[in-house]
Amino acid sequence: MPQRDGVPPSDLWSRPRIAAALATCDMATVIEGVRSARGWSQGELARAVDYSQSWVSRVVNGQQSLTVSQVHDLAQRLGIPLHLLRFGGGTPPDGATAPKEVDPTRRRDFGRVVAAGALMTTTAPRVAPTHTRHAVNETTAPALRSITGGQRRMDATSAARHLLPSAVAHVHLAEQMLANARGTPFLAPVSAAASEASGFAAWLHADQGDMGSARMHYRTAVVRARQTGIRLLDVYMLGSLAAFEIDTAEDPELGLGLVREAEHVLGRTAHPTANAWLACVGALAHAGIGDRSSAAHALRRAEREVARPGNCDPPWPWVFAFDEPKVAGYRALVDVRLRRPHDARQAFAEAFAPSGASAKQAAVLQVELASAHADAGDVDEAFRLAQEALATGIEFGSERVIGRVRGFRRRYTGPYAACVRELDDQLTSLMTGFSACG
Repeated sequence: MPQRDGVPPSDLWSRPRIAAALATCDMATVIEGVRSARGWSQGELARAVDYSQSWVSRVVNGQQSLTVSQVHDLAQRLGIPLHLLRFGGGTPPDGATAPKEVDPTRRRDFGRVVAAGALMTTTAPRVAPTHTRHAVNETTAPALRSITGGQRRMDATSAARHLLPSAVAHVHLAEQMLANARGTPFLAPVSAAASEASGFAAWLHADQGDMGSARMHYRTAVVRARQTGIRLLDVYMLGSLAAFEIDTAEDPELGLGLVREAEHVLGRTAHPTANAWLACVGALAHAGIGDRSSAAHALRRAEREVARPGNCDPPWPWVFAFDEPKVAGYRALVDVRLRRPHDARQAFAEAFAPSGASAKQAAVLQVELASAHADAGDVDEAFRLAQEALATGIEFGSERVIGRVRGFRRRYTGPYAACVRELDDQLTSLMTGFSACG
């Protein structure tokens, strides 16, 4: 029965038509379902969401694209659970019948969060002819994963631009093997290998500053992970996309929505490493939107998880257990974003040493530490760290690192000391083609 007041009926989200719409990111059907369930007229719906009736009419008729901010706003106003807006590639709940066709205008702009379903229509490999199926066997997935593993190890000492061509080619190979695996017992492990390959390609594109390609590959990684039915891989790729949106794309609200989706998938009884890592990613998102209390709560949860006796032998796809120094590292990043420089410097001291990370990761940490020193008034040390990080960014051709240094410089509003002038000269040299970093 329609409910004109209060929250939507408790069974609304499990109704076959609405569940299918959530599974395919069909926002027009979801919003119309809420309107109908509450017994609202279209005008009442418009007043509830604080948009014009003509705009609402275009939305429910699939004629109006939605931005990320609009989707978040509508979901909040109408009580639509964000975690139920699926990335696509999953199976609708029992009894749900997915619509035969989804109008791409309904999710074009919302694609940054949940339009991997649309991505599936363009990147999903076609079923290979029967005579090629013999190319896939029990060795295919391990071989694909070993290639990705080797590329990841090389990333610590190589420029991303040198690795990208082979990484992208490897994604294409993995996708072809996935096409060949359809209808065989090897579909899930090959999907997992394809997910890892796309995730690494996304990482390299992000390092080169190609946000569009990075996001596309991260979405593919999420879709392929979900196809495997492997919960931890699904969470790992969702969390990786969340970290990208929070830290690289600087969209903490979007990242927080992805963290919540990952938490929903993860459940309450997961391995401590997975729980701690995801809590730390969430803490970064909360810090990015200025929510100190929630950030602190998430970090405390991570600390409890790493202290659990079972926090050893990390589960695939994690390589290392998530321990106290790693939580301290995230605490330092949170403190930088919350403008607590003294706390940040103390946390950095407790964290894993930057020298223990790859050169590019160490440079990223140096820029964060530079921000803490600048906020604390230690300008010389701040700019020394920034200059070292810039030199590393130039050496490896890492737009990720160079962009962090540029961002640090933009945020600095203190005195124009000699060290500030030196960094400005080095940044200017990048535009003129003459390196000031030796």
